[in-house]
Amino acid sequence: MNYNKIMLALSLGGALALTACKPAPEQKAEQQTAAVTEQAAPAGSATALVSGFEKRLDIYRTVDLTADLSAVSAQHKQMLGKLIEAAEIMDQLFWKQAFSEDKQSFLAKITDAKTKAFADVNYGPWDRLQGDEVFLTGYAAKPLGAQFYPADMSKEEFEKADFADKNGLYSIVQRDKDGKLVAVPYSQVYKTELIAAADLLKQAAALSEDKDFANYLTMRAEALMTDKYQASDFAWMAMKTNPIDLVIGPIETYEDQLFGYRAAFEAYVLVKDLAWSERLAKYAATLPALQKGLPVPEQYKTESPGSDADLNAYDVIYYAGHSNSGGKTIAINLPNDEQVQLEKGTRRLQLKNAMQAKFEHIMSPIADLLIAPSQRQHVTFDAFFNNVMFHEVAHGLGIKNTINGKGTVRQSLKELSGGLEEGKADILGLYMISQLSEQGLLPDAKMEDFYTTFMAGIFRSVRFGASSAHGKANMVCFNYFAEQGAFVRNDDGTYQVDYVKMKQAMTSLSQLILTLQGDGNYEGVASLMADKGVIKQQLADDLARLTTANIPVDIIFNQGKGVLGL
Repeated sequence: MNYNKIMLALSLGGALALTACKPAPEQKAEQQTAAVTEQAAPAGSATALVSGFEKRLDIYRTVDLTADLSAVSAQHKQMLGKLIEAAEIMDQLFWKQAFSEDKQSFLAKITDAKTKAFADVNYGPWDRLQGDEVFLTGYAAKPLGAQFYPADMSKEEFEKADFADKNGLYSIVQRDKDGKLVAVPYSQVYKTELIAAADLLKQAAALSEDKDFANYLTMRAEALMTDKYQASDFAWMAMKTNPIDLVIGPIETYEDQLFGYRAAFEAYVLVKDLAWSERLAKYAATLPALQKGLPVPEQYKTESPGSDADLNAYDVIYYAGHSNSGGKTIAINLPNDEQVQLEKGTRRLQLKNAMQAKFEHIMSPIADLLIAPSQRQHVTFDAFFNNVMFHEVAHGLGIKNTINGKGTVRQSLKELSGGLEEGKADILGLYMISQLSEQGLLPDAKMEDFYTTFMAGIFRSVRFGASSAHGKANMVCFNYFAEQGAFVRNDDGTYQVDYVKMKQAMTSLSQLILTLQGDGNYEGVASLMADKGVIKQQLADDLARLTTANIPVDIIFNQGKGVLGL
């Protein structure tokens, strides 16, 4: 999952209007009862910015997305071009899944250049980093089900209906000629685009100098045309030495805020950082032991994470679709398939160049404004990198299936699953670091660095807003930590970490989240999110100071073959 959308998602991934944060949980709850039909502006009419949104247009910092390709062969550079072209098709498909209007005709209605750029990064007229608020005139609220379900379908109608592939990852719910709900596979709905993307992957496979990567590309091409992705997920897990990588297809379900069932198209084109990857390789083997040591009763840790997982660092050279919308992922933990995870584990991809851009332009300036002067030296890139990395590793901990027969955690928690999973990865990542440090496996680690950098990271990620799984998870974490005294707010408006109480809060929050997941406790998660997944006035005021200081919320990439010289 992206820290994922960190997520990473983190993932984190691999980070609201800072002046007026309005998570409006009551309104969200009402919207959950039915999909909301967007009110499209009349065809050909000009579309203007909603009053008050002028300052939001500057929340992104544009960064050139480059990497050192000097060691990449001419043949592999040609292959990278094919992969980027395939990724561009995923971008087109995500527009269709996110918004009902044609991209080009929609953007053509916007005359102001800054507003057009803002609409482009948000893939429609809703501000993804401010709870999907409408920022263009002529549009109503974003449908929680995006374009995955009929606009006139209620949650009640869906839950009462009985049809094939009802909860499917790779299908669109439509109405048949009699008005009944049916699921239509992606391979049919997006047939033309997927055939074109598959053909590009096959061309890239022919150019690959790595046999396993060529095999994966060929199998992924087949998956795009058949909606059967598991075999290619296993093939992706089998790759160990490929210097170039690709994540592509319908992957994360965050865009489906109605049920969290359906996956959105995205892509990352990646080049491995061999030196950093060597530093990370040893940590994957620690997962089984860390699973056994989780601070919960045995029934909540009976599953054994796959030991074939690996950790690697990459430079990302292209983002597309879901991964490129709103806040950018800085780490990846995939695949999401529960069976693949149990048999093989997952691969954790740390996007080092994107992390560096966020640390330089966002994290460091936040620390200078909101972290107590006596603790600012503890906000470091190494700690940021490791917090993100162990967030992704922590996705492999806990259990994927409930302990009481409710099915998978993802199915039982529905649309709330993503936010809680990101919260689990955040807090268990920090827990893992503390455990490894105590075991002497992180010999140079300074826990003060990890805790303080984690605190600064909360301020970064909470700005992603209530519509982001990562933003929601960090709101819960901030409010929980505040109640436990894990930090104090000084009279000068800076925050100071209490390292002893933060460790205690980290452990108890880990226990709470793991138990909620294992029980498949939908009502309990909803209560937690309603109580703590909000930004209170004091934090809103402090986040507003970040806006006043012109600290960006996230980054936009100037990317593509031209930027890379391909």
